Amino acid sequence: MHNKNNDWLNLASRVCVVTGAAGGIGAIVARELAAQGATLVLLDLDLDTCHSLAATLGGAASALACDISDAASVRQAAAQVLASHGRCDVLVNNASVMRPGRLEDISLAHWNQVLAVNLSGYLLCAQAFGQPMLAQGSGSIIHVASIAAHAPQPWSGAYSTAKAGVSMLSRQLAVEWGARGVRSNAVCPGLIRTPLSAAFYADPQVEQQRSAMTASRRIGEPQDIADAVLFLASQRASYINGAELLVDGGFESMPMALLPRPGFEGARP
Repeated sequence: MHNKNNDWLNLASRVCVVTGAAGGIGAIVARELAAQGATLVLLDLDLDTCHSLAATLGGAASALACDISDAASVRQAAAQVLASHGRCDVLVNNASVMRPGRLEDISLAHWNQVLAVNLSGYLLCAQAFGQPMLAQGSGSIIHVASIAAHAPQPWSGAYSTAKAGVSMLSRQLAVEWGARGVRSNAVCPGLIRTPLSAAFYADPQVEQQRSAMTASRRIGEPQDIADAVLFLASQRASYINGAELLVDGGFESMPMALLPRPGFEGARP
């Protein structure tokens, strides 16, 4: 599957772990890493889907069941990766859950459930898969955060709080581990069309309204996120550490353009 003319990223034979690999973004990230010749380990609770995905990626891909909110499960997965491959070069912290809820009456159990996966799970994976990176003096960790880390997403319980925590976790890891050769960066997706968000775009009018809120006037695709992840994983990004890369089509730049401004409407594209 590896294209020998596509070595600009120099990811061939790198051992890459992708969490939440059964989901829309995780699966495309895995596919693109495999296309670069990387060795893939796909982690998810949905092992059957990961096995099916691994089969399409060739012999350099394998799947492991892992609950990233459970420290023992994460340690076991990391031990299996080391036993099979002897190293870990890239970790893509991508697994995530969303649970609707109002802050005024959300239960602590409900709140903690989201934090356990969306924030604590990222730490557990960074610890477990970061250890071999620190030992070998090199590695790249990419955390999939969200534009919800910057703008509150209401009625979504702990989601925005968790994603904001991921942003700071990434920066703290960069500061603590950068001198030992391990980079940590975050990607913040905007409006992305995935299986989980497909219902939003079933109505063409809703899609048009949402697209109009982006500078690029389109809804993003998982491929857009995968392209950013691959760059940050590679040595082409060797001096990028502790950064956040917005992949939102300019969504965060749009508030002033969307405000009613009498006399300026004709200037809008």
